[in-house]
Amino acid sequence: EEAIFLRRKITLLRAFSLLIGSMVGSGIFISPKGVLQNSGSVGFSLVVWFACGLLSMFGALSYAELGTRITKSGGHYIYILETLGPLPSFLFLWAEFFAIRPANSAVVSLAFGRYLLEPFFAPCAAPVPAVKLVSLLGYYMVLTLNSWSVTWSARLQTVLSVIKLLALALIIVPGMMLLAQGHTENFQDAFDRQSLVLDKLPLAFYAGMFAYSGWFQASFVREELVRPERNIPLAVIISVITVIVGYMLTNISYYTVLGTQDVLASPAVAVSFVQRAFKSLISVVPVLVALSCFGTMNGGIFTFSRTLFVASREGQWPPLFSMIHIRRHTPLPSVMLMFPLVTAMVCVGDIYHLLNFFSFSRWLFIGLATLGLIVHRHRHPELHSPFKVPLFVPVSFTVICLFTVAMSFYSDPVSISIGCAMVLSGFPVYYLVIHRQMSDRCRNLFYYLTHKLQLLLEVVQQEIKTY
Repeated sequence: EEAIFLRRKITLLRAFSLLIGSMVGSGIFISPKGVLQNSGSVGFSLVVWFACGLLSMFGALSYAELGTRITKSGGHYIYILETLGPLPSFLFLWAEFFAIRPANSAVVSLAFGRYLLEPFFAPCAAPVPAVKLVSLLGYYMVLTLNSWSVTWSARLQTVLSVIKLLALALIIVPGMMLLAQGHTENFQDAFDRQSLVLDKLPLAFYAGMFAYSGWFQASFVREELVRPERNIPLAVIISVITVIVGYMLTNISYYTVLGTQDVLASPAVAVSFVQRAFKSLISVVPVLVALSCFGTMNGGIFTFSRTLFVASREGQWPPLFSMIHIRRHTPLPSVMLMFPLVTAMVCVGDIYHLLNFFSFSRWLFIGLATLGLIVHRHRHPELHSPFKVPLFVPVSFTVICLFTVAMSFYSDPVSISIGCAMVLSGFPVYYLVIHRQMSDRCRNLFYYLTHKLQLLLEVVQQEIKTY
């Protein structure tokens, strides 16, 4: 009875909540160990955290300009497609679907399961099978919600963003109180150069950037944003500044209460912090952290489903995934597609190996997307953009991203080589499936299966262009 299309339901507050909810997730509660381990000292780890925040701001500003220049949803994928062409955009899509996104979702869901179960098994570690079971249940709940309603997913993200900021405040306040009382012993010799290993720094940056990752999420839902030309830059600037300040204060609180060895030995830094500083909240903070991870899972599913939706619409993914449920107005096939891969990675994965595995591919393509902004400016100098950043911002971000990716081959050659092989495996697929036309027999079989699935899922093509 009404047109089927994705409605503009993401207001400025919801965009801010989406960004905060995507950035403040498992990262700040598990990455301090990875940053400290690879930077070597408290002082250098704080420098890495601030540098990652500054780098994230550069990337976020570049993406805000791309979001006002290119009016389609899809984030990295659509920016690479529109600026660098179909081959690199397909390689991104291939790596994102088979490596980056499922590994990222598995990391967050495993952190969710670990923190949720931690109070019940303290002082012992939670059993690994129980953690993985709870992780999968949490992921499936978010998957179901995103299949059911865009509005309820957005509302949940707003509520969980408030909970995330509350969780950070419960860590920051006691730490700052102890610091004000003169507890600075853990900051003695903060910049000890003897423990600094330069070839490990890219891995420290990967861990820090993982904690900040999410500043690009508004670009994935561009077509569903209210007044995107105004709200994308505003939401990006406010959210990234909020997170930088919050993360710096949180890490200072960690180091005020916990020593270097305590942070390195802890599988859940926030829980160890509460055990030492605020025993009365020992059962509260892990639950808040778990809810924070839950919000990050929600934001990730919400945005990545739009990438598959747009890629299908652009002809680089099966047409079924550009379809919308006739009553729910959600991209149901795109939402459900990640289900098997994330399940497999949660069952077999370890957080820190997964983190290094997907970080190489993620930052390679983010660097290419901001390189695309430079190319787009050069090709279309006549194009008016309502938001424009100085050229050194995308140039600096691109150079640092690509340099860190190159250096990471020396830091963790095994994980990075696997990530590189995953990207390169997309070449033959592109030339066999996308570049060449399928035979009539294959095409007819493909459309027959698509039609049957379309009837089963009750989905149809979008009827109104939103860009």
